Amino acid sequence: MICNLCPRKCGAERTEHHGSGFCGMGTLPVVARVAPHYGEEPCISGKKGSGTVFFSGCTMKCVFCQNFEISAQNKGRAITPSQLADCYIQLEQQGVHNINLVTADHFMPAVVKSLEIYKPQIPVVYNCSGYTSPKILSKLDGLVDIYLPDFKYSDDSLAIKYSSAPNYVNTATAAINEMIFQVGTPKFDSDSIMQKGVIVRHLVLPSHTKNSIDVLNILKRKYNHQIMVSLMCQYVPSGQADKFPKINRKVTRREYEKVKSELFALDLNGFTQDLASADTKYIPSWDFAT
Repeated sequence: MICNLCPRKCGAERTEHHGSGFCGMGTLPVVARVAPHYGEEPCISGKKGSGTVFFSGCTMKCVFCQNFEISAQNKGRAITPSQLADCYIQLEQQGVHNINLVTADHFMPAVVKSLEIYKPQIPVVYNCSGYTSPKILSKLDGLVDIYLPDFKYSDDSLAIKYSSAPNYVNTATAAINEMIFQVGTPKFDSDSIMQKGVIVRHLVLPSHTKNSIDVLNILKRKYNHQIMVSLMCQYVPSGQADKFPKINRKVTRREYEKVKSELFALDLNGFTQDLASADTKYIPSWDFAT
């Protein structure tokens, strides 16, 4: 295929196992982990866990990515759409609350096909960077129940510096608009487990509280209570963060409290993390690749 899936529209040639584009991946999904996960937002993980499928490769190049081993080094196993559908069935049989597709943008045609082969009886969560084309998201309409995008930056220059993602802000806001159009406002079952809706995640970066505060204000102005906001402080210097002195440390309590105060002042619905979450022990093992 000649690929224009992500906002970069690089027109790269991709075969089943090889690709010359920005993501460097072929068309067959490469998967690094399939397992229940208990570290998502409470309404996603619940007590039974979220049935995560972690895909390798990425359409961004975040220098601080804590999943660097799979996002940049592409550790994982190539599988067919039919085998991917089997992963959903296996997870569903384990009693998880949902099927959670993590970083799947660059495998969109195969993901769509897998969901056409088997649509889980539990909600499908699409967990992505937010740097996503609305046109491509439209192919998931009716297949995805919950969107879990990041909104990393309020400043395109930071997006270029840390994630090689030009025109990030306009791209991410357009993507979130499409997500809300598809699934509507948040809805929950009697156990407070999410069934429909959008949760926008924002990771606070050290030395960049202004970026975080500006992100929250964008979310308030554009979406308000149409979405939930998950404010995260789990940042641990990973990947190539040691090349960027400003972000080569954890977030301080003072920094995080400053951003949390803005979240509360804006009256945005959602979640916050404890600073203890900034620990490498919470990074999953990529056992599906072995």
